[in-house]
Amino acid sequence: MRTCIIIDDELNARQSLQKLLQRYFSRRIEVVALAESVQEGVGLIKEFQPDVVFLDVEMPEENGLQLFSYFQKPTFAVIFTTAYEQYAISAIKYAALDYILKPINQIDLGEAITKLERKDQINKSASLQIETLLHNMNLDSEVYNKVIFPTSDGYELERVRNILYCKADKNYCEVHTVSAIILVTKPLKYMVNLLPEDTFFRIHKSYYVNQNYIKSLSRNNGDRVILDNGESLPIATGHYKDLVEKLS
Repeated sequence: MRTCIIIDDELNARQSLQKLLQRYFSRRIEVVALAESVQEGVGLIKEFQPDVVFLDVEMPEENGLQLFSYFQKPTFAVIFTTAYEQYAISAIKYAALDYILKPINQIDLGEAITKLERKDQINKSASLQIETLLHNMNLDSEVYNKVIFPTSDGYELERVRNILYCKADKNYCEVHTVSAIILVTKPLKYMVNLLPEDTFFRIHKSYYVNQNYIKSLSRNNGDRVILDNGESLPIATGHYKDLVEKLS
Protein backbone atom coordinates (compact mmCIF):
# COMPACT_ATOMS: atom_id res chain seq x y z
CA MET A 1 0.00 0.00 0.00
CA ARG A 2 1.20 3.51 -0.85
CA THR A 3 1.01 6.51 1.45
CA CYS A 4 -0.02 10.03 0.49
CA ILE A 5 -0.28 13.61 1.73
CA ILE A 6 -2.91 16.06 0.51
CA ILE A 7 -1.88 19.73 0.19
CA ASP A 8 -4.72 22.15 -0.52
CA ASP A 9 -5.61 25.52 0.99
CA GLU A 10 -9.36 24.75 0.90
CA LEU A 11 -10.65 22.68 3.81
CA ASN A 12 -13.56 21.25 1.80
CA ALA A 13 -11.20 20.19 -1.00
CA ARG A 14 -8.85 18.42 1.43
CA GLN A 15 -11.64 16.61 3.21
CA SER A 16 -13.46 15.69 0.00
CA LEU A 17 -10.34 14.11 -1.54
CA GLN A 18 -9.56 12.30 1.70
CA LYS A 19 -13.09 10.82 1.80
CA LEU A 20 -12.85 9.67 -1.82
CA LEU A 21 -9.54 7.95 -1.15
CA GLN A 22 -10.81 6.30 2.03
CA ARG A 23 -14.10 5.19 0.49
CA TYR A 24 -12.92 3.84 -2.88
CA PHE A 25 -9.17 3.21 -2.59
CA SER A 26 -8.46 2.40 1.07
CA ARG A 27 -6.72 -0.86 0.11
CA ARG A 28 -4.41 0.87 -2.36
CA ILE A 29 -3.45 4.17 -0.78
CA GLU A 30 -3.42 5.58 2.76
CA VAL A 31 -3.78 9.27 3.64
CA VAL A 32 -1.20 9.99 6.35
CA ALA A 33 -1.57 13.78 6.60
CA LEU A 34 -3.37 16.88 5.33
CA ALA A 35 -1.80 20.32 4.83
CA GLU A 36 -3.32 23.70 4.06
CA SER A 37 -0.16 25.37 2.74
CA VAL A 38 3.15 24.63 1.04
CA GLN A 39 5.06 25.40 4.25
CA GLU A 40 2.98 22.95 6.26
CA GLY A 41 3.25 20.39 3.49
CA VAL A 42 7.05 20.58 3.46
CA GLY A 43 7.21 19.67 7.14
CA LEU A 44 4.76 16.80 6.75
CA ILE A 45 6.59 15.40 3.73
CA LYS A 46 9.85 15.36 5.67
CA GLU A 47 8.12 13.69 8.62
CA PHE A 48 6.08 11.01 6.82
CA GLN A 49 8.10 10.46 3.62
CA PRO A 50 4.97 9.75 1.50
CA ASP A 51 4.96 7.87 -1.79
CA VAL A 52 2.76 10.48 -3.43
CA VAL A 53 1.58 14.05 -2.81
CA PHE A 54 -1.75 15.36 -4.05
CA LEU A 55 -0.86 19.01 -4.65
CA ASP A 56 -3.17 21.93 -5.35
CA VAL A 57 -1.72 24.31 -7.96
CA GLU A 58 -3.48 27.53 -6.95
CA MET A 59 -2.85 28.57 -3.34
CA PRO A 60 -2.74 32.11 -1.87
CA GLU A 61 0.58 32.37 -0.02
CA GLU A 62 2.79 30.08 -2.11
CA ASN A 63 1.85 28.52 -5.43
CA GLY A 64 1.82 24.72 -5.27
CA LEU A 65 4.70 24.57 -7.75
CA GLN A 66 6.89 26.33 -5.19
CA LEU A 67 6.86 23.14 -3.11
CA PHE A 68 9.76 21.88 -5.22
CA SER A 69 12.04 24.74 -4.25
CA TYR A 70 12.31 22.90 -0.91
CA PHE A 71 13.30 19.55 -2.44
CA GLN A 72 16.27 19.36 -4.80
CA LYS A 73 15.56 15.73 -5.67
CA PRO A 74 12.01 14.73 -4.70
CA THR A 75 11.57 11.08 -3.72
CA PHE A 76 7.79 11.27 -3.96
CA ALA A 77 5.45 11.18 -6.93
CA VAL A 78 3.08 14.11 -7.50
CA ILE A 79 -0.51 14.29 -8.68
CA PHE A 80 -1.61 17.88 -9.19
CA THR A 81 -5.16 18.96 -8.40
CA THR A 82 -6.54 22.17 -9.89
CA ALA A 83 -9.75 23.88 -10.93
CA TYR A 84 -8.05 25.84 -13.71
CA GLU A 85 -6.83 24.70 -17.11
CA GLN A 86 -4.27 27.44 -17.55
CA TYR A 87 -0.66 27.60 -18.72
CA ALA A 88 0.69 25.70 -15.71
CA ILE A 89 -1.24 22.63 -16.87
CA SER A 90 0.69 22.66 -20.15
CA ALA A 91 3.97 22.61 -18.24
CA ILE A 92 2.67 19.72 -16.13
CA LYS A 93 1.76 17.79 -19.29
CA TYR A 94 5.20 18.41 -20.81
CA ALA A 95 6.77 16.88 -17.70
CA ALA A 96 4.50 13.81 -18.02
CA LEU A 97 3.14 14.47 -14.54
CA ASP A 98 -0.40 13.53 -13.69
CA TYR A 99 -3.12 15.98 -12.75
CA ILE A 100 -6.82 15.92 -11.92
CA LEU A 101 -9.22 18.74 -12.62
CA LYS A 102 -11.58 19.76 -9.82
CA PRO A 103 -14.20 18.82 -8.83
CA ILE A 104 -12.47 15.47 -8.38
CA ASN A 105 -14.46 12.29 -8.94
CA GLN A 106 -13.58 8.66 -8.19
CA ILE A 107 -13.12 7.75 -11.87
CA ASP A 108 -10.40 10.34 -12.55
CA LEU A 109 -8.87 9.62 -9.15
CA GLY A 110 -8.81 5.88 -9.86
CA GLU A 111 -7.09 6.44 -13.21
CA ALA A 112 -4.42 8.59 -11.56
CA ILE A 113 -3.77 5.97 -8.88
CA THR A 114 -3.56 3.20 -11.49
CA LYS A 115 -0.95 5.19 -13.41
CA LEU A 116 0.98 5.64 -10.19
CA GLU A 117 0.93 1.90 -9.49
CA ARG A 118 2.27 1.12 -12.96
CA LYS A 119 5.45 3.08 -12.35
CA ASP A 120 8.18 0.64 -11.36
CA GLN A 121 10.72 3.31 -10.42
CA ILE A 122 8.77 6.09 -8.75
CA ASN A 123 11.74 7.84 -7.16
CA LYS A 124 13.81 7.98 -10.33
CA SER A 125 10.99 9.14 -12.60
CA ALA A 126 9.61 11.65 -10.08
CA SER A 127 12.92 13.46 -9.78
CA LEU A 128 13.34 13.68 -13.55
CA GLN A 129 9.77 14.84 -14.09
CA ILE A 130 9.96 17.56 -11.44
CA GLU A 131 13.28 18.75 -12.83
CA THR A 132 11.70 19.14 -16.26
CA LEU A 133 8.66 20.90 -14.83
CA LEU A 134 10.78 23.45 -12.96
CA HIS A 135 12.96 24.01 -16.02
CA ASN A 136 9.93 24.80 -18.15
CA MET A 137 8.23 26.94 -15.50
CA ASN A 138 11.36 29.10 -15.21
CA LEU A 139 11.05 30.19 -18.83
CA ASP A 140 9.58 33.61 -19.51
CA SER A 141 7.60 32.28 -22.45
CA GLU A 142 4.67 29.89 -22.46
CA VAL A 143 6.43 27.95 -25.23
CA TYR A 144 7.99 25.17 -23.20
CA ASN A 145 11.49 24.00 -23.91
CA LYS A 146 11.66 20.38 -22.83
CA VAL A 147 9.24 17.50 -22.90
CA ILE A 148 9.43 14.07 -21.27
CA PHE A 149 8.37 11.03 -23.26
CA PRO A 150 7.32 7.77 -21.53
CA THR A 151 9.31 4.85 -22.92
CA SER A 152 9.54 1.14 -22.13
CA ASP A 153 12.61 1.87 -19.97
CA GLY A 154 11.16 4.86 -18.11
CA TYR A 155 11.32 8.39 -19.51
CA GLU A 156 13.42 10.26 -22.04
CA LEU A 157 13.85 14.04 -22.28
CA GLU A 158 14.00 16.01 -25.51
CA ARG A 159 13.88 19.64 -26.50
CA VAL A 160 10.71 20.44 -28.44
CA ARG A 161 12.66 22.36 -31.07
CA ASN A 162 14.71 19.21 -31.87
CA ILE A 163 11.67 17.13 -32.87
CA LEU A 164 11.36 16.64 -36.63
CA TYR A 165 8.15 14.63 -36.65
CA CYS A 166 6.14 11.95 -34.90
CA LYS A 167 5.07 8.76 -36.62
CA ALA A 168 2.29 6.40 -35.52
CA ASP A 169 3.34 2.82 -34.76
CA LYS A 170 0.16 1.02 -33.69
CA ASN A 171 -0.31 1.84 -29.98
CA TYR A 172 3.15 3.38 -29.85
CA CYS A 173 4.72 6.37 -31.54
CA GLU A 174 8.15 7.05 -33.05
CA VAL A 175 9.49 10.51 -32.22
CA HIS A 176 12.10 11.41 -34.83
CA THR A 177 14.54 14.03 -33.58
CA VAL A 178 17.58 15.65 -35.17
CA SER A 179 19.81 12.97 -33.65
CA ALA A 180 17.75 9.90 -32.73
CA ILE A 181 14.43 8.05 -32.80
CA ILE A 182 12.55 7.68 -29.51
CA LEU A 183 9.93 4.94 -29.22
CA VAL A 184 7.19 6.40 -27.03
CA THR A 185 4.71 4.11 -25.27
CA LYS A 186 1.80 6.33 -26.28
CA PRO A 187 -0.24 6.61 -29.50
CA LEU A 188 0.17 9.49 -31.96
CA LYS A 189 -2.97 11.13 -30.55
CA TYR A 190 -1.06 11.68 -27.30
CA MET A 191 1.61 13.62 -29.18
CA VAL A 192 -0.94 15.67 -31.11
CA ASN A 193 -2.56 16.74 -27.84
CA LEU A 194 0.81 17.43 -26.22
CA LEU A 195 2.92 19.28 -28.80
CA PRO A 196 1.99 22.87 -29.84
CA GLU A 197 -0.35 23.02 -32.82
CA ASP A 198 1.11 26.35 -33.92
CA THR A 199 4.41 24.53 -34.58
CA PHE A 200 3.29 21.02 -35.59
CA PHE A 201 0.85 19.94 -38.30
CA ARG A 202 -1.01 16.66 -38.84
CA ILE A 203 -0.17 15.95 -42.48
CA HIS A 204 -1.43 12.36 -42.35
CA LYS A 205 -3.15 10.03 -39.90
CA SER A 206 0.30 8.60 -39.19
CA TYR A 207 2.44 11.76 -39.21
CA TYR A 208 2.67 14.92 -37.08
CA VAL A 209 5.37 17.23 -38.49
CA ASN A 210 7.34 20.18 -37.13
CA GLN A 211 6.75 22.92 -39.70
CA ASN A 212 10.15 24.48 -38.95
CA TYR A 213 11.85 21.52 -40.65
CA ILE A 214 9.77 21.53 -43.84
CA LYS A 215 12.01 22.37 -46.80
CA SER A 216 9.52 21.93 -49.64
CA LEU A 217 6.26 20.36 -50.79
CA SER A 218 6.14 17.99 -53.73
CA ARG A 219 3.25 16.79 -55.89
CA ASN A 220 5.27 14.16 -57.78
CA ASN A 221 4.11 10.60 -57.06
CA GLY A 222 1.52 11.91 -54.63
CA ASP A 223 1.58 14.86 -52.28
CA ARG A 224 4.65 14.80 -50.04
CA VAL A 225 6.57 16.90 -47.53
CA ILE A 226 10.34 17.13 -47.97
CA LEU A 227 12.23 17.85 -44.75
CA ASP A 228 15.56 19.63 -44.30
CA ASN A 229 17.29 16.27 -43.79
CA GLY A 230 15.96 14.98 -47.11
CA GLU A 231 13.25 12.70 -45.71
CA SER A 232 10.02 12.50 -47.70
CA LEU A 233 6.71 12.03 -45.86
CA PRO A 234 3.24 11.49 -47.37
CA ILE A 235 0.50 14.11 -47.15
CA ALA A 236 -3.01 12.67 -46.85
CA THR A 237 -5.63 13.56 -49.44
CA GLY A 238 -7.18 16.93 -48.65
CA HIS A 239 -4.40 18.02 -46.26
CA TYR A 240 -2.14 19.60 -48.88
CA LYS A 241 -4.18 22.78 -49.26
CA ASP A 242 -4.55 23.19 -45.48
CA LEU A 243 -0.79 22.80 -45.02
CA VAL A 244 -0.02 25.37 -47.74
CA GLU A 245 -2.42 27.83 -46.11
CA LYS A 246 -0.86 27.32 -42.68
CA LEU A 247 2.68 27.71 -44.00
CA SER A 248 1.64 30.85 -45.81
